[in-house]
Amino acid sequence: MGKLTVRALRAVLAVVLAGTVFVQASMVWALATDPEDGTLPLTPLRLVTILGMVSVQVALVCVWRLLAMVRRGTVFSHAAFRYVDVVIGAIVAAALVWFAVTAINAPGQREDPGVTLIMGGVGMAILGVALMVLVLRMLLAQAVARDVEATKMQAELDEVI
Repeated sequence: MGKLTVRALRAVLAVVLAGTVFVQASMVWALATDPEDGTLPLTPLRLVTILGMVSVQVALVCVWRLLAMVRRGTVFSHAAFRYVDVVIGAIVAAALVWFAVTAINAPGQREDPGVTLIMGGVGMAILGVALMVLVLRMLLAQAVARDVEATKMQAELDEVI
């Protein structure tokens, strides 16, 4: 992976992390100062938003760490699995948070249940992303196994030569 790509991805990760921190701070401020007007259950939505941002932040930090491993050339190791597993967990947590938002929002959508169905579909898409990352984890496992096998074969070849 090129240095420009690594720097660009790190810049994107930093901007998204800053954005999530801003959203969390805004939600905490709103919880402390803005009373509900009775139309929507704002307090649960704000709390769920804070939790959703935490799941995004956890995934961002793990991707940052994986990117550091890529830069060092150590991503094809068993240490990478820990970060990938946490990313999968964070994505599943984000899907659960989204389903909570859908459930909180659903009573207000009785006249137009299509919105709730669309929101449920978005939650399923988020779970689909978790499954894609799980498939990528399996590919990483195969690559690590091949790397270990190649190292072993290289050692045997070095002994013969």
